[in-house]
Amino acid sequence: MDKGDRGILQIREMATELLKNAGCTSRLKIKKQFPGGRLVGGKYHPHTDTITLYTETIRRQCELLFGSCEWFLPYATIVLAHEIGHAMDENLSLLSAAFEESGHLPEKQALALTIEQNAWDFAGQLIPTHLEPLFQKIMDESLSAYRQPVMAGAY
Repeated sequence: MDKGDRGILQIREMATELLKNAGCTSRLKIKKQFPGGRLVGGKYHPHTDTITLYTETIRRQCELLFGSCEWFLPYATIVLAHEIGHAMDENLSLLSAAFEESGHLPEKQALALTIEQNAWDFAGQLIPTHLEPLFQKIMDESLSAYRQPVMAGAY
C-alpha cells in the first residue's frame, strides 16, 4: 500500500466516523481535483445527496494556508464537516432557490454568505476541541471571500 492509498484509507475511516456522528446519510466520493482549476476542497451535491472531497485540492489549500501538508488529515476533516453542514442544512433548498431567483447582486452575496455560514455553524459542532484553532483559521479564510462583498455593499 503506497502513501496515496494510505491517505485515501485514512480519509475514508475519518469520513465514516464523522458522517455517523453527524447523523448524515449522504454518500461520499473521493476524487483528486475539483474540475475547472478552482481551489474547491469539497462539494455537496443536493440533487444526488453526495459529498465529494478533492484530495489534491485539499492538499494544495493546506499548503497555501499553512506552508506544508502537515495538517492534511485535520484539514480534510474540517472540509468534510463543512460539506456535512451543507447536507444537514434544512434551509439549503430554500436559500439556494432564493439565490437562483435573485437578480440583485447584493442579495445574492448575502444569501451566499448565509449558506456558507450555516454550513460552518453546523461543522463547528462536529470538530473536536483540539482542532478548534485550526477550524477557526480555515473557516475565517473561507468566509472572508463571502463577507468582503457583503460588507462592501453595506457602506
